[in-house]
This record gives sequence, C-alpha cells and structure tokens, in this order.
Amino acid sequence: MGKVFECEIQARLRDINLGGHVDNVEAIRVLDEARLLFFRHADLGEPDGRRGLLRDLPSGVTELVGSQHVEYHAEMRFAAYQPFLVRIWVSHVSRSSFAVSLELRVGLDHPPAVVAETSAVFWDTAAGSSWPISEAVRAALASYTGPAVALRPRPGH
Repeated sequence: MGKVFECEIQARLRDINLGGHVDNVEAIRVLDEARLLFFRHADLGEPDGRRGLLRDLPSGVTELVGSQHVEYHAEMRFAAYQPFLVRIWVSHVSRSSFAVSLELRVGLDHPPAVVAETSAVFWDTAAGSSWPISEAVRAALASYTGPAVALRPRPGH
C-alpha cells in the first residue's frame, strides 16, 4: 500500500442532530472537507512547497464527484474539542477518473464509524469534457494507491 493521508477535522456543535449524535449529512461534510484538504491544500512534503495531491492539475481542470458510497458502522456522539480523524487513500485510477477510499473515526483507538468511496472525474472546463490524466497527476495519485475500503455488498448484487 502507498501512503495514506491522515487529518483531523474539528467537530462542531452544528454537527449534531436532535438525537445528540452526529448527523449523517454532517459526517459526509467532514469527509468532503478532509478530501478537499487532501486534494488542494495539504502540505504533503513536496520540496517545492506546492500543496495538495492535485497540485499538478493545469489551470481550468477540476475534479467533479461522480459517485459516493457511504456506510455508517457506528453511532458518532459529539464530544466537545474532540476532532474527527479521517484517513484517505487512492483506490482506483483510470483514464480520466479516480476513486478515493475514506475512513472516519472518533478516536485513535476506535474502528471506523464511517467508511466511504468517492469517485471523481477530471473535467476540463474550457473544453467541456473529461480530461485525460497526465503523467505527473497519475504519479501523484499512484503514490497514495492502496486497496479499496471494504464496503458491504449491496442487496441484489
């Protein structure tokens, strides 16, 4: 397995619902925030100081979410000042799209409360079409490649 990106996302009071646990929509927001950090803003130790896994995307090319499969494995109770822990790695790369696997934990000693896989396609905004992954972007993605997160089989499949 390649490298894994790990980060903390601070829990907020707005994350909880009337039942006192983290709302499913807010759990997806946490995953989305961690994914955006990984793709665009994280210091991944590049010697030139450029940030984010997708630092080599040309101007005018963006990533669009094509699908998300999210599974909730445990209830997440709000704990003040306790951040969510998120792990992300690349689980698939094709011609113009890729997938990342994600795990969300409420503590280091806890199993994942949420697991997910998100697929994204690179989109050339000027051309209005998908963008074939360059060698530089493919190499960055490959450095974080690992097996897909284990998801439960869907009924009927």
